[in-house]
Order: sequence, then structure tokens, then C-alpha cells
Amino acid sequence: MARYTGPKVRLSRRVGVPIADIPKHTTKRQLNPPGVHGYRMRRLRDYGLRLNEKQKIRYHYNVMEKQFRRYVDEAARRPGNTGELLLQLLETRLDNLVRRCGFARTIWAARQMVAHGHLRVNGKKVDRPSFVVKVGDTITFKDKVHKLVREQMETMAGYEVPGWIDVNPGELSAKVVSLPTPDQVPFDVNPNLVIEFYR
Repeated sequence: MARYTGPKVRLSRRVGVPIADIPKHTTKRQLNPPGVHGYRMRRLRDYGLRLNEKQKIRYHYNVMEKQFRRYVDEAARRPGNTGELLLQLLETRLDNLVRRCGFARTIWAARQMVAHGHLRVNGKKVDRPSFVVKVGDTITFKDKVHKLVREQMETMAGYEVPGWIDVNPGELSAKVVSLPTPDQVPFDVNPNLVIEFYR
């Protein structure tokens, strides 16, 4: 699979917003596109605006194009607002849940934790970052990684956990209490433009 392994900050500069909440992605320099001519102002047309919104979401959740397209198709099949359902599907991915709980600083660190088999969902080992968590699921860690997780949490002092997750920092566990709503997604994006891009 052709997973992107290049510089991550370049992705933030490409779409013009920080795709990770860490200092090197949020500095003022990241507002400028990459390259020598990055300062040149370019007005995006309708296609470019929609493409940019799609890329923002893809980079933020670290999802490849083919997989992202499947999420769009799944959201379109379900009854309700397709844009909101798309965000809900992406937010309930296991790697994203680890990031939202504050157990990892970035989506890439969260993905690595999951892929290395450090997590338990309802007591069972899960090593698929795309695993979809449901309301009532409980996430815990193996004992040998508790020190690593606590170090990650210390670097994120003051982080606010979204209301749809109940986190117990003492036991390093989290429980999904409800499905996320669009206003609980701490990332500024217009999912309806993404749906228009594919229609």
C-alpha cells in the first residue's frame, strides 16, 4: 500500500491549515504554501476549493484516497446528512479515538500504538487503526505501555477531551458514551464540500 511517509508539515502547508495540534504544524509559517513561489496569492476555483477540503480531511485522519472514497460511499448509503455521517465515521476510527482521548499527540503516533497491538477494545486485542468503535465500547492499554502513554499525556497538559468520550486518566481507559456530533469535531472543515466533490 502506498502510505505517505514524507514530511508531514508539508501537508499542513499544502492545505493551509494545521493537520496536527503540535507546534511545528501551528506556527505562522504554515499559512504559506510550500515552495519558492508559495507567497504568491492564488484564487482557487470551485473544483480547487472542494479538492482542498477533501485533502484537509484525508490528511487530518491519515486515510488514503481509496479508503476515504469507501467512507464517502458508506456515508451516502446511510439515512441522514451525508457530510455529518462522513465525519462521524472518521471520528469513530480507533486511531482517531486514541488521539481524541489525549493518549497520543498525533494521528501517526496513535496509529502506531494501535498497529503494534498495544490496545484492547472491550478486553480484546485490536491492531487495526480503521476499527470502528461503537457506543459503550471501552478502550484500555497493555500494562507494558502504561509508562509511554502517561509520558504522552504529560506532554499534552491542558488538552480537552471531547464530550462524546469518557476518559479515566488514572486507569488509562476510555469509554465511548455517545456518537460525535459535528460541533464536537475540533477541526475546521466543511464536509458538504467534500460530498459535492464526489457527486
